[in-house]
Amino acid sequence: MTSRTATAPAKPLRRDAATNRERILEAASQVFVAHGLDAGVDEIARKAGVGVGTLYRRFATKQALIDELVGTIRLELLALAREAATHDDGTGLEQLLRGVGTVQARHSGFLGRIWHHSDAELGALTEFRRLLRSLLRQAQEQHLVRPDVTATDMSLVMWSTAGIIETTQDAAPDAWRRHQELLLAGLRPSGTDTAHRLAERPLTEAQVRRVGTAATAQSAIRKATPQT
Repeated sequence: MTSRTATAPAKPLRRDAATNRERILEAASQVFVAHGLDAGVDEIARKAGVGVGTLYRRFATKQALIDELVGTIRLELLALAREAATHDDGTGLEQLLRGVGTVQARHSGFLGRIWHHSDAELGALTEFRRLLRSLLRQAQEQHLVRPDVTATDMSLVMWSTAGIIETTQDAAPDAWRRHQELLLAGLRPSGTDTAHRLAERPLTEAQVRRVGTAATAQSAIRKATPQT
């Protein structure tokens, strides 16, 4: 017999509670982009115009608040991938990569969490990657992307764009766009001459997973190391 708890729909928030929740999420997004994920909840509550107690009633921990925002970003990325997948002429891949760059730049405070460190909306991230692989195959079938490019290369494209955003956002916030143009140019076919083939092997899926694991460990070490 199924319990009532398992089948009962979630109780909708009152209008004022729902409004406070949205204000907290908006404020947190702005604060984290401006000051990084080490920013305190007091600052978020002040910007949202609510008390810290109200913030904690909506989000039990700061991590829960971060995960909610990361999940929203991942759903946004999935929506981009689904829209790109409606194009059957091979152009969807480039469209998606440009869109991902824009999302990463807009949510720069979360660059360390979008692809790693969080269990929020993992299903969305898995579906995003499936669509990305499909878009890559289509682009190669249409001869818009060189045949030796792999799905793991796509991960490096997105990660490197994130790195440029993080490095240049204060002095030159649009510098990532030129970097991405260079990357996209490198993905396009350069002819059939084998001399133009990439000399280095692509990363394997296992290597990409190890990169994510190492990044998570390094993040934990930085958090645990006292700042001097």
